[in-house]
Amino acid sequence: MGVELTAVYEGKLRCVATHGPSMAKVATDAPVDNGGSGAEFSPTDLVATALGTCVLTTMGLVAARHDIDLSGMTVRVTKEMTQKPVRRIASLATEIVVPAAAVPEENDRGRLEAAANKCPVHASLHPDIDAPLTFRYV
Repeated sequence: MGVELTAVYEGKLRCVATHGPSMAKVATDAPVDNGGSGAEFSPTDLVATALGTCVLTTMGLVAARHDIDLSGMTVRVTKEMTQKPVRRIASLATEIVVPAAAVPEENDRGRLEAAANKCPVHASLHPDIDAPLTFRYV
């Protein structure tokens, strides 16, 4: 079953999207370098956000199956845009910081990293987008 998402263009490069099942709303705005006010996430910011949160969620699903508590795990996605051949996302460098004490075993780390690399958003990105995932255990 699909999930319906709707959006309304409010003018001045601002949109408000609604998540059908929950009716939660999120606003977007064009970034300053593309004529917007930059007051909200841009649509491409949401792609970066989707990647980061998908990685964390996918790792969390695997961790739960193995009784690993990843509370406090963080992600940082650095989005870079390009103008050529058209304006698009060039790279989404993603750094995942995992509490080392939660995952002391190397095989568990490998399992979690494999899961992260298979998250649905990462798997859906166009191959022209450089999207490396790096992991730090602290």
